[in-house]
Order: sequence, then C-alpha cells, then structure tokens
Amino acid sequence: MNSNSSQPKGHEPVALITGTSSGFGLLTALTLARLGYKIVATMRDLERRDELIQQAEQAGVLERMHLLALDVTDEASVAAAVQATLELTGRIDVLVNNAGLAVGGFVEEVDMEAWRRQMETNFFGLIAVTKAVLPVMRAQRSGLIINVSSVSGLTGFPGYAPYAASKFAVEGFSESLRQEMLSYGVRVVIVEPGSFRTPIWSKGIAGIHNPEGSPYRARLEEVLRYSRRSAETAPDPQQVADLIGRITAKRAPRLRYPVGKGSRMLMIGKALLPWKVLEGIISRSLRAMK
Repeated sequence: MNSNSSQPKGHEPVALITGTSSGFGLLTALTLARLGYKIVATMRDLERRDELIQQAEQAGVLERMHLLALDVTDEASVAAAVQATLELTGRIDVLVNNAGLAVGGFVEEVDMEAWRRQMETNFFGLIAVTKAVLPVMRAQRSGLIINVSSVSGLTGFPGYAPYAASKFAVEGFSESLRQEMLSYGVRVVIVEPGSFRTPIWSKGIAGIHNPEGSPYRARLEEVLRYSRRSAETAPDPQQVADLIGRITAKRAPRLRYPVGKGSRMLMIGKALLPWKVLEGIISRSLRAMK
C-alpha cells in the first residue's frame, strides 16, 4: 500500500464497499485490493457476484475479498453486514458508499413510489450504512468515508430530477457529517463523477417513463438522445476507482473530487455564471443532439 497512506500502521487496512456487483463499486473493490486492502465487498443480491469473483481471480486478489449481502434499504441487512465485517476483520478503515440507482422522467410523470425508491437507495440507504459504521470509526479515532455522488449533485438536469435530488441530498449530508467527525479523526469525502460507462445509466434510461401523448415527450426525447450519446462516448470508469485509491492515500483529503469529462468545468460554471446562462448552455447542448 502507498507509504503516504493515513491508515494506521501495524494492521491490514479494511475497506467496506457497497454496490460491488458492477460499475464503480466493482472496480473500486479490485483497485483497493491491489493497494493492499482487505475488501468487504457487499451487494444486495449475492447471485450477481460472479463478475467480481472472476475479475478478482484474474487480478490475483480474490483472497483479499470477502463478499457479503447488504441491502442498503433494509436496516437489519445493514446491521448484519457491519457486524459480520467486524467479526471478519475487527475494524473498518474505509467506507465507500457507492450503491445507487437512477430514476428518470419529467417530474409530473414520475410516480411517488419511484421517487421514494430513489431516495431510499441513494440517500437514506447511504445514511443507514454510514450510521452503522460511525461508532466503529469514532472508537478507532480514524477512518475515511467516501460518498459517491455525481455531477448531478451539483447541477440538476431536466429528466433526472429524482436522481439529482438524491445526490444533492448526499452533498448536504456529507458537508455536515464532515464537520461533525473531524475532531474524531474521521474524514468525509465526496466523489462527483460525470458520465462514465457504467450500467446505472443504461438501466436508468431503460426505465424512464415516456408515455404516448405526454406534453413532455419531445423534451424527454432530447434528454434521452443526449444521455445515450453521453453513454456511448463516456470514459472508462476505472478513472473513478483510481481516484478513490489515491484519496485513500491522502492524509488530509479535501471535501470534493469532481472527476470525468466536463465535471470540473460544470462546477466552475455553476459557481461563476448566472443561472440563466448555465441554463441556456444546458438547453443548447440537449438540442444539439437532434
């Protein structure tokens, strides 16, 4: 492991990661395992573990992997997974809150059940796992919590209000938590990916409700074309896993780490430009996909 790591010396550091069946979670598990971490890789359905096991075996890190079932929307499942982690490893040095889903559609046409499912997974689930781990890290007086947010947690886009709302909530939660935990040696970081080649967007796009006769149909088609084009040209998600690996080696990581094509420019644009200007840029980008 990197000699500059802020993890305590004299033990094998432990990383608990949610949502490791695919995407950022799977790649982060492999990356941290290669950096010398003992990985507790969790996922809602362990029947989806084959891809992680296969890649871990190919990378020569399978012996560093412990797979557990964890449904972030089920408090009993969260408590059981954290308890099992402590029984396996005795400590938790890094928590990566990665589990999530994307709900899309125009606000009027997204049913309340879908809104609640979005928030339960991306926000309340993240809080539940964090709350279960905090007593461990506080007692250790050390730990790192990495919350995987999104550029959608900085700027909302039409057609993805549920997803943006959940990620905006993660941003505010993380800001407060970071200040609460500083004096206990626990650091809180937000990683804010732009568009990357991960299954979350293909699943999200496939699930968007776009009924015939909808007054929003033409606008939503623009959003979907833009989303599909972005997915086709999106960079390798390994960039995000590599960033998370670098963050774990920092003694004093900053709060926010935007990553991906245009993510930093979007952050700067929102800070400096009047909202009407930024709104116009987004609107023109969507129309350009016709």
